Amino acid sequence: MQGLLSAFRRLKQSQEQEVHLLLLGLDNAGKTTVLKQLAAENISHITPTQGFNLKSVESDGFKLNVWDIGGQRKIRPYWRNYFENTDVLIYVIDSSDTKRFEESFQNLTELLEERMLANVPLLVFANKQDLATAVPVAELAEVLSLHTIQDRMWQVQACSAVTAEGLQEGMNWVCRNMKFRKK
Repeated sequence: MQGLLSAFRRLKQSQEQEVHLLLLGLDNAGKTTVLKQLAAENISHITPTQGFNLKSVESDGFKLNVWDIGGQRKIRPYWRNYFENTDVLIYVIDSSDTKRFEESFQNLTELLEERMLANVPLLVFANKQDLATAVPVAELAEVLSLHTIQDRMWQVQACSAVTAEGLQEGMNWVCRNMKFRKK
């Protein structure tokens, strides 16, 4: 009986360490490249996501279940089907695509107004910082009005999905946030 009880405890503890991450952003922002880098997979051939990708990644004692949902305009209405049980929202933005900043701002604003995402921590990956045309993180945070967010923890992280620079720092923030929330 004692062995069965400790097996149940271990199972319960491992389930408590699972985290549901929702990876969203406009098409061509680099979401799938971020996901593949986190999963240590080859990124040499990435195609637009027509539905979703799901990967589980171990990080800092957590099993991170990362849902990468396509960002094409016709797919965005279906994002809400993935909101339930989201522990952290990761929003990826192409820092070099200034023409789409307003569209990205509008989509992020709508996401933050969703009831099922209320109080869910937000990590913004300011992707493609390796490009000369990338807007600095502070300016991007201003464009997205991140300083006005009062109802949740948030972080903006400069990154390059291609080089993986900044991705681990973002995931470290996620894990620190989850440890804080689990207490």
